[in-house]
Amino acid sequence: MELLYVAPEGLEARVGTLLREVDIRLYAVDEAHCISQWGHDFRPAYRSFAAQLAKLPKAPILALTATATQEVASDIANSLGMRSPAFFRGSTFRPNLHIFAVKKGGRGAPTTRENILKLVRERKGDSGIIYCLSRKAADEMADYLRDARVKAVAYHAGLSAEERSLAQDAFRKDAVDVVVATIAFGMGIDKSNVRYVIHRDMPRSIDGYYQEIGRAGRDGVRSDCILFYSWSEVVAYDRFADEAGSDDVAQRLRTQSREMFRLAESERCRHVMLAAHFGEKAQACETSCDV
Repeated sequence: MELLYVAPEGLEARVGTLLREVDIRLYAVDEAHCISQWGHDFRPAYRSFAAQLAKLPKAPILALTATATQEVASDIANSLGMRSPAFFRGSTFRPNLHIFAVKKGGRGAPTTRENILKLVRERKGDSGIIYCLSRKAADEMADYLRDARVKAVAYHAGLSAEERSLAQDAFRKDAVDVVVATIAFGMGIDKSNVRYVIHRDMPRSIDGYYQEIGRAGRDGVRSDCILFYSWSEVVAYDRFADEAGSDDVAQRLRTQSREMFRLAESERCRHVMLAAHFGEKAQACETSCDV
């Protein structure tokens, strides 16, 4: 059996032409949520995947994603032209992930970065990821941690390909303890011993949040997921939504950020709320979250 890995963008180029002469038995589409305009990481090249497949030999299609609501799953199937597809869904509940939410601010309270430094020091020697909303915030957070003698490196799309590769390799080989990153870091990362994921800023959607905390504890060992959040971040996402160019997309973006804020503010079990978002019923975790 031979495997060929192709980026969706590659199908639009010469690779797609070459594949027309190949005996293909199965198309496996990873990170399939990128196909859906309602997914948290929509990419136009994924959306045109079905049109590219129509030019290639016919074969069954397998679409895989860790983060798809029923609406997104249906949109993926329709976009790929699947006929009577079979849906297989695993449980979203991972009891080894301990989920906490901390509201930012408060007069006299430590700053968010001071809190993060304390959390990192308490986990000295453990591998962790800190997600930030912007490249500037990622650079500043990494500098702050390094000044405090924490082995940290920044990762975002503003760095060169060589810099990103070096940062990724250093993290994979445990040469650094912490990667401070934007959402550019993660796809294709499969490091089993990530002991914590910290969100310096609130993600724009529950789908994105679940994808990012899912990089912790893949070896089944207890790992902490700590979210810092504030209403000001919802307001910032509203500004992004205003630039979406479509009223439907803008409204969806506003809805997603408010759903994320409600998850952070809620006094219900966070695992139950995550499960409900993805159409699953779950029992309260009792010990795996802060509620």
